[in-house]
Amino acid sequence: MNLKTQLSKRIGMNQVRQLLLHVGGDEKSIKELYDLIFEEDVTTSFQALWVCTHLNEEDNRLLFDKQNQLIDLVMNSTHTGQRRILLNVLCRQPVPEEFRTDFLDFCLERMMSKQELPATQMLCMKLAYEMCRHIPELLQEYRNLIEIMEPDLLSPAVRAVRRNIYKAITKKRGILKQ
Repeated sequence: MNLKTQLSKRIGMNQVRQLLLHVGGDEKSIKELYDLIFEEDVTTSFQALWVCTHLNEEDNRLLFDKQNQLIDLVMNSTHTGQRRILLNVLCRQPVPEEFRTDFLDFCLERMMSKQELPATQMLCMKLAYEMCRHIPELLQEYRNLIEIMEPDLLSPAVRAVRRNIYKAITKKRGILKQ
């Protein structure tokens, strides 16, 4: 099966499942799928990312060492859909203790931006929380930021994430499912 050909056109969930069966457990195929994320063809790149969001836990671990490349890509992406899916992929990865401060700044800026799509705001809120939660000073600054977000001006989904993060801060627990 030629992954590039399959991903060069729009695919549905059934095709995603078929592709997952094809690449599942095969490190070489997952690397090929990962490499397609960087294709110049937007459709191929987007579809490859979409498949990556559905990798099982074991196969997803193969992307952990690619985190810096994924962060660079999301921070430089001008395609809102690609940015959202990249953030989804990053949400499935552990946040290292020595996280990238430029990525934290990116997430903080995007979560506060009214020009950003609600899905991107929510994912940035979750990632920023995970980066801040183990450092009391950062966590306090983060909490101050989400406090100034006017609930009445937020989408229902962003409001729900904001509420869940407040609960997580109170209970001192994570919010991302790894």
